Amino acid sequence: MRNPFTPGFGNTPPVLAGREDILAEFADAIDDGPGSLGRATLYTGARGTGKTVMLNEVGGIVAVRGWLVVHETATPGFVTRLVTQHLPALLREHDPNAQRSTLTGVNGPFGIGGVTWDSSNAHVVAAGLRNQLELLCDLLAEHGTGLLITLDEVHRRQSSELRDFFTALQHLVRDDRQIAFAAAGLPSEVSDLLSDEVLTFLRRADRHTLGGVGLGEVERTLRETIEAAGRTITASACARAATATGGYPFLIQLVGHHIWRQHPDAGEITDADVAAGVPLALRRMGSLVHEPALKDLSHIDRSFLFAMALDDGSSKIADIATRLGVNAKYAGVYRQRLLDAQMIQATARGRVGFTLPYLRDYLREHGANESTAPLPSDPNGPPGLPQGE
Repeated sequence: MRNPFTPGFGNTPPVLAGREDILAEFADAIDDGPGSLGRATLYTGARGTGKTVMLNEVGGIVAVRGWLVVHETATPGFVTRLVTQHLPALLREHDPNAQRSTLTGVNGPFGIGGVTWDSSNAHVVAAGLRNQLELLCDLLAEHGTGLLITLDEVHRRQSSELRDFFTALQHLVRDDRQIAFAAAGLPSEVSDLLSDEVLTFLRRADRHTLGGVGLGEVERTLRETIEAAGRTITASACARAATATGGYPFLIQLVGHHIWRQHPDAGEITDADVAAGVPLALRRMGSLVHEPALKDLSHIDRSFLFAMALDDGSSKIADIATRLGVNAKYAGVYRQRLLDAQMIQATARGRVGFTLPYLRDYLREHGANESTAPLPSDPNGPPGLPQGE
């Protein structure tokens, strides 16, 4: 039997855990018509919380309503790809006047021998983004549908292209055209874009921060996925597997994938399968999630996290500052940076904890390669970011 769990990033799982209400809000916004808040939506969250999956899901929501969908990633040149590839292709498909025919010759007297025509595309690559979007939306409006554009991995490094994109998009929104937009990005990147004085359109977008899923919902997701694929799981094994995920969406798929693999020909997944599969899943979690998440951070950000990892539970900011050899005000700068990046969360006044499950264990295992020595700044002076940080 084929393994039904899909632990690849961006893959839509067969059973989606805990996002029904958010998706229902988007569906309502599409049905409510132009001007509805949810027709511009931002999804943020740490790695593995299902941001790309949400973009896939909202694409499916509009597709069943007859809308067209363009999925793009905010990598360099995405506006050019929209103007030269996606939109011209859709215009040629949906515009009855996309082909222009020109009489070029007559064969024989009075055209008895036939005539010849040349055809050319009406939509050339030089057309502007706003014009193409307006024309496509007008064509779709004739059939009572519209256009959704999704944009994954929005990033401050692409702010110039994003300005061009949103400048065009906001004109269509003001004109009440049938268009919707959904984007996804890491919290720190989205926060930086929202502070851009030009990208004010984004500040009016509906925003959802994707976090963990309740363990009861995780159990349901595991059981339904396994049973739909033709196997069963014992109640105790399902509960143990759900607890091991910590409610983290990516781990639901990763744990499910590895416990399924232990005895794939057996009809039932047991506690022994969970005991063998969970350590394999957590090892992969380290290389797929923890390692790249840490690489996105500065040296001082990472040092802050390593200082936290010395505690068994939540950490006092005062203790972290002491370990790093800085004052509390300086430590507070990096506390806020890590809160914005959703790497940590406030657990009580003056205390913080890790957001990503098992990050403490990963940091302890790999801590020999990092230093928590005093940082390159005057601990008695005002907090300031060292060069390059």
